[in-house]
Amino acid sequence: MSDKVLFYALSRKFVDEQTDVPEEAKQVMYYGLAIGHHLGIVDCLKAVITCSRDEYKTWLEALPEGGTARRKMEGFFRFGEITIFPEHIHMLANAFEAALAKQSSQYQKLSRDFIDALGKIYREPDMYIMVRER
Repeated sequence: MSDKVLFYALSRKFVDEQTDVPEEAKQVMYYGLAIGHHLGIVDCLKAVITCSRDEYKTWLEALPEGGTARRKMEGFFRFGEITIFPEHIHMLANAFEAALAKQSSQYQKLSRDFIDALGKIYREPDMYIMVRER
């Protein structure tokens, strides 16, 4: 188990064409892309926030216990990672915005950085954030 918690944001996607793929399979892959499935797509993730497991745990304590935002973020401890999609951004941004008043400057910065990352998903709905340990 690592002590680092990293928030990875999707930075770009591309089709890996290094592999010699038969033409029939390429057609299936491109059809899948056209209908919204990401067969054969490589997601490039970039770390945008880093903290320790203890900092992450303390940061979440500012959220209401039993609340949706806290349950979502605590999923990291149960599953080893969580994914934040566009449907989560308003709930999470509102929860962390409300928590700012209860946080020290260290955790306010973490919240603001997270809210900023959520804003990027809002502006580009194909993006997402993956929270994992390293």
